[in-house]
Amino acid sequence: MSEPIIEVRHLSKSFGTHVVLRDVDFTVKPGDVTCVIGASGSGKSTLLRCINLLETPTSGSILFHGQDITEKRFDPCGYRARVGMVFQSFNLFNNMTVLDNCTAGLRYVLHQDKETARRTALSNLEKVGMAPYINARPRQLSGGQKQRVAIARALSMQPEVLLFDEPTSALDPQMVGEVLSVMRKLAADGLTMIVVTHEMAFARDVSSHVVYMADGVIAEEGTPQDIFDHPQNPKTTEFLTRFLSR
Repeated sequence: MSEPIIEVRHLSKSFGTHVVLRDVDFTVKPGDVTCVIGASGSGKSTLLRCINLLETPTSGSILFHGQDITEKRFDPCGYRARVGMVFQSFNLFNNMTVLDNCTAGLRYVLHQDKETARRTALSNLEKVGMAPYINARPRQLSGGQKQRVAIARALSMQPEVLLFDEPTSALDPQMVGEVLSVMRKLAADGLTMIVVTHEMAFARDVSSHVVYMADGVIAEEGTPQDIFDHPQNPKTTEFLTRFLSR
């Protein structure tokens, strides 16, 4: 049985007196596609930002291969090279070409030479269907194209785990499908992923594990069949009824 890559233990996060996460526990193993679902304000994105150390947990621990990433001596930059993140707002560098966006981390964080970085970036841009746009700048791209470049940039760092924070929420409906298609392929290739999403069909069809959050806690978790076909918590049932009836 494979060892966990990430273990979240008794994680809590407060902003002042506002408690966003309370005693959250879950585990991610190699090849897992974990979808985190729940209403807006339930703590999903804060959880993801804690896992990537963009927010500092108030209490609890997050283990990466058994090492607590919240310890003071831990190297967050090295960690983020291995646990990548794709944001809902793309976060591309507008003054760089598509290719330069994808090689920047390779050259300046991983210290690859220019040609090696270029080959790696081109391979990943090809994977997401964006190789023809290597000389374009973000302002020349659609939202769906920007997000595919953002995914290629994250993949180029060869992460062990890729975090997705509502990657389709800023997209027009016709562009959602092209991004989800890329994510489906990555899941089929065995990439370990944690996905915060409102795309219920993706969570139901692609994930290996579903976490339903409500009011800052994990209200229920299990396989897609457990959560979508046989929910045990009334809050889960209410949420899914509201979402799936749209």
